[in-house]
Amino acid sequence: MRSRLGGSTLLLVAVLVVAANLRGPLAALGPVVGEVATELALSPAAVGLLTGLPVLCFALAAPLASGLVARAGVGWAVTGALVVIVAGTVLRSAAGFTAALAGTLLIGVAITIGNIAVPVVVRRDFPLAIAGVTGAYTAAMNLGAMATTALTAPLASALGWRRGLAAWGLLALAALALWIVAAVVRRKARALPPPGTPSAPGSPSAVSTASTSVADSAPGSGSAPGAAPAPASPDARDGPAPPVLRRPFVWLLAGVFGMQSFGYYGMTAWLPELLGDVLVLDQAGAGGAAAPFQAAAVISALAVPVALARRVPARVVFLVLVGLWLTLPLGVLWAPAGWLVWVTSAGLAQGGLFTVVMAVVLQRAVSVADARRTSAAVQTIGYLLAASGPSVLGALHGASGSWLAPNLLLVAGFCFAAVAGAIAMRTPVRA
Repeated sequence: MRSRLGGSTLLLVAVLVVAANLRGPLAALGPVVGEVATELALSPAAVGLLTGLPVLCFALAAPLASGLVARAGVGWAVTGALVVIVAGTVLRSAAGFTAALAGTLLIGVAITIGNIAVPVVVRRDFPLAIAGVTGAYTAAMNLGAMATTALTAPLASALGWRRGLAAWGLLALAALALWIVAAVVRRKARALPPPGTPSAPGSPSAVSTASTSVADSAPGSGSAPGAAPAPASPDARDGPAPPVLRRPFVWLLAGVFGMQSFGYYGMTAWLPELLGDVLVLDQAGAGGAAAPFQAAAVISALAVPVALARRVPARVVFLVLVGLWLTLPLGVLWAPAGWLVWVTSAGLAQGGLFTVVMAVVLQRAVSVADARRTSAAVQTIGYLLAASGPSVLGALHGASGSWLAPNLLLVAGFCFAAVAGAIAMRTPVRA
């Protein structure tokens, strides 16, 4: 029993470390974007392409990633994704704009696979704690982004921006090692017979255990490396689900997810420069000032599941979070002296919003396969909108010479999200 519990705990830790690599490589570019643009002679639109390309991958590659997870299995999909993240991180810093674009593309495709695979692991292996584990991996993603936002500029100052960006490949290597170790432990835990079951060679239970072990190791089973067997009970009572794109709540949640991601990636790319302009800070100071945007998300990602567990309606939680997000564009425009409050409030909002949306998606899924399809649909539609965030905000800033137009666009977008989310979240979500 201890081995089984230990395997589950190790799998959870591995999932969290993997999640730390699903945003960090993208956030790393923001603090040094000015230096990169100068050395590579990039226009604001080109910088927007470099920062927005991974999000476009999230949209366009999500259906392919969903198919890959279904065919190769969650374990192998995550392993491959981490390997490609390492390769893309190194390539991005290797040469000129072409190499940077190619490396960014690899990072985007790899993270897309992780975006699909991690919720599937949560739905399958932690079915009784979906909201809590979703909050935990959301917090881990934001911790990774916070670390890269705060530390990339100092690394770049000491090593140059190329080595400063490439150094984050070490975090992906650490996640890969832990994921493989978790695979070995979980495989051994699955091979153990249940307590009190005879395990003599040739006994029915031993044969059954061996057969299960062989079946779990099949490439299409989704169990290697690092995966756990799907719990039978949550899906045994589930009936067939209607087609994903015929469910109105999927489209509504996709719009909310898209706006949340539009704001997140747009501000991840431009918030350091915005704060640098408004507060007259140098590159390192602006990167540090933007760090609470990532750090505060950790708090809300963990707090939202607690609120849902205490029966606070998801719609109420959601609308409070939207209100917090709106303080950033409005506050920076009209009360910049309170920048720390506005940046922190928006950080709290964006971590919580991701958790609420993904919790609703996973809770309403009728099976593991339905969770994968619904998650892929919401991410595909949502990220198509989000992919334009860095480019649109950068283009508006470049055309107007100020941050007024980008901030007003964010205000309008989140007002739309408030309406769509309020409609989609009328049904209570269990924690």
